[in-house]
Amino acid sequence: MILSRTRTINQSLTRIVRNSINKTPSQPFQTLRSTKPTNKKTRHERSRKPPPKLRKSIPFVTNIKEVHDPDEALDLFEEYQKLGFKHDYPSYSALIYKLARSRNFKEVETLLDYIKNNNIRCQETLFVSLFQHYGKSNLSDKAIDLFHRIPSFNCTRTLQSFNFLLNVLIEDNRLNDAKGIFTRSYKMGFRPNSVSFNIIIKGHLQKGEWEEACKVFEEMLEREIQPTVVTYNSLIGFVCENGDLGKGMLLLEDMTKKGKYPNAATYALLMKGFCSVGKFDAAKKMMFDMEYRGCKPKLVNFGVLMSDLGKRGKINEAKSMLVEMKKRRFKPDVVTYNILINYLCKEGRANEAYKFLVEMQVEGCVPNCATYRMMVDGFCGIGEFEKGLRVLSAMLASKHFPRLESFCCLVVGLCEEGKLSDACFVLEEMDKRKMRFHFEGWEGLVRGACEEDKGTSELVSELVTLDGV
Repeated sequence: MILSRTRTINQSLTRIVRNSINKTPSQPFQTLRSTKPTNKKTRHERSRKPPPKLRKSIPFVTNIKEVHDPDEALDLFEEYQKLGFKHDYPSYSALIYKLARSRNFKEVETLLDYIKNNNIRCQETLFVSLFQHYGKSNLSDKAIDLFHRIPSFNCTRTLQSFNFLLNVLIEDNRLNDAKGIFTRSYKMGFRPNSVSFNIIIKGHLQKGEWEEACKVFEEMLEREIQPTVVTYNSLIGFVCENGDLGKGMLLLEDMTKKGKYPNAATYALLMKGFCSVGKFDAAKKMMFDMEYRGCKPKLVNFGVLMSDLGKRGKINEAKSMLVEMKKRRFKPDVVTYNILINYLCKEGRANEAYKFLVEMQVEGCVPNCATYRMMVDGFCGIGEFEKGLRVLSAMLASKHFPRLESFCCLVVGLCEEGKLSDACFVLEEMDKRKMRFHFEGWEGLVRGACEEDKGTSELVSELVTLDGV
């Protein structure tokens, strides 16, 4: 199926490129405007600045955003072409984005070749986006190759694409390659900035190389590139995670001396460090003291305290923290509610967690995928599979879906309760999303369905031990 799907996409792309080459230039779609008589403006009207021009929407680009299947996107591209619509950079880039999100990189390369051969001027943002998609698919070599080919697309490389490439390599655990490109930056015409250095520092810290990160920091200062709050936050976060709070406080002092004001994230990292060594009171005091230092607490700071309380099983105190937030006129976000829902579900209090799911929606806070997943797993964990199914229905209506393990657990649980029609509904939803029931799931499903028939159950036990089942 996958091969036939790829073949279909390749054939569609070949047809599109061929039509683009053979087709005579056509005119882009135009909208008719009614003509109005011009009247002489008053002095007041002449003095007023004209309103900013709204960007004219492109029909194809607008419509392709609503298409999820790459085959449909290609068909839509060709339909517009047949109607006389002249595709240019916005159209090709929109199609490339769609194909890249679907991991159809072979087709992406076909379109890139067409764009280059026809001298269609590109924007650097297209390549930056492709770097990120390549990185997510562990294809950072393709990102490096594309970076070097950017000038051939009638596009100028800037420090933006350079930094994005560095970050893709760091995220793909290729620090040495990133440092190699970083070292050759001047030969390529780039002068690294604070973002460039921050990325390399992050790479060293991810590998636990504190001294190497400090060397990069010193090089940054030698080149007279001012460290940013992000620079210090990376260093503070590392030492606090390793329990060296003294060094974290020294870094806080150093950044203030250099005129870099710590933000809420800086204090959150320090607070998390205090919590990790059992100093919750010191972390709480820091949150209430930070305002006197010119930094107003934010939700992330409350979240650190609530997470620590949840980890230590003090759910009621975490709930009190939520009440305190509201008293101080902080509006909890989805992350805040997810902290409570997560720890309540882990403690087997899914029904109580569900009340917070309802509360957050009443207050205008939209649940995200993680919220629904925790609730489905929470209800499955306490054997409330019917309630889990209700949450699943709301989750699917919100265009989210749970993990495969959650699907399987729900199906088996519903079968054990004799709700086979509900289990079939879940299986159908899995099939729509190309999610396959694993072997252990099928075994549990059949056993649950055949539980009352001992003879059938014994036969199933015999079958599941055979190779190739």
